[in-house]
Amino acid sequence: MAYNLLKGKRGIITGALDENSIAWKVALRAHEEGATFVLTNAPIAMRMGEINKLAEKTNSKIIPADATNVADIEKLYVESMEHLGGKIDFVLHSIGMSVNIRKNIPYTESNYEYFSKGIDVSALSFHKMLAVAHKLDALNDWASVVALSYIAAQRAYPFYTDMADIKAMLESIARTFGYHYGKSKKVRINTISQSPTKTTAGSGIKGFSEFFDFAEKQSPLGNATADDCANYTISLFSDLTKMVTMQNLYHDGGYSSTGVSMEQLSEAK
Repeated sequence: MAYNLLKGKRGIITGALDENSIAWKVALRAHEEGATFVLTNAPIAMRMGEINKLAEKTNSKIIPADATNVADIEKLYVESMEHLGGKIDFVLHSIGMSVNIRKNIPYTESNYEYFSKGIDVSALSFHKMLAVAHKLDALNDWASVVALSYIAAQRAYPFYTDMADIKAMLESIARTFGYHYGKSKKVRINTISQSPTKTTAGSGIKGFSEFFDFAEKQSPLGNATADDCANYTISLFSDLTKMVTMQNLYHDGGYSSTGVSMEQLSEAK
């Protein structure tokens, strides 16, 4: 059901790789709620994904951009404003990559070149996107920026290796930039700490399937799906949450507030 929550709003959505990705679901919901937006991803990711199908479904333009490259980001904002007919009202940062995880390298043996690459792609890209928007004055007053995070930024999850540190940096950027952008333009910046979700990226983490089941049993409401996360993101893009900023918001069915569930205890006997 649509409520016209984003009617008349313009946005940029990054990271829509395929129909399993949260960014893909957000784009579909934003379209349903009346928004117009640009889709973007790194050229290599676009060759791997199916973003053209999403563009057709949502009547959106695709502007390729490497989020680690400031010149590409500048081009993205300028062309987006030209295409959409004005400044931007919402941005989704759904970009994450860890070479150490892909190569199954233990945290204590992290390859630092890979680590640096992960930081640049998954966290510094967020700072760069915000800094370029600030420099170009590309966001409207009261615009909303959301980045996707995970609870491993706050607690130790051994299988998440260097991405845990990277997500902690992502959340810190949201808080610090959220202060500065809030003071200057009333722009709000938040992160969503989502349940383990069966996306292409998430499923590539070693032990993901077992942990997905574990989290499902611990969460009173069960794991939040990608569709659920899209709905929550839309609420943060809307004017209904105008005073929410600099927050890491847990969207995990109660997992983050549950020490242990009775179901888990019963299975341990």
